[in-house]
Amino acid sequence: MTFVTQLRLRSGDRETLDRVVEDIRSTAERKGAELKGPHSRPPDRLRVPQYKSLDAVAEYPAWDYTVYGRDLEIVGHDDLARRIASREFPPSIHVEVEVERVDQVGTRDR
Repeated sequence: MTFVTQLRLRSGDRETLDRVVEDIRSTAERKGAELKGPHSRPPDRLRVPQYKSLDAVAEYPAWDYTVYGRDLEIVGHDDLARRIASREFPPSIHVEVEVERVDQVGTRDR
């Protein structure tokens, strides 16, 4: 039985996101782990209206924000995946971790 750890990283700070992803990639490479990715997601452009008062009559220019995303998968190497997922990430990075159990072909539950 193998575990696949999926990491989804999102941030508005592209440089910090790329630096963190490169650090994860180089760590996995040094440890000999099978890493799939990083896969870039299309950036999300968010637009938030801002109002001068609560009556929403007069408004400031809208606030535009871009969110960048990267997806990675670590196959096996449970200890490495656990260390990467539990590390301290910069506050500008949002991380989601999902662990999935994958049975090898030809095996069955006992």
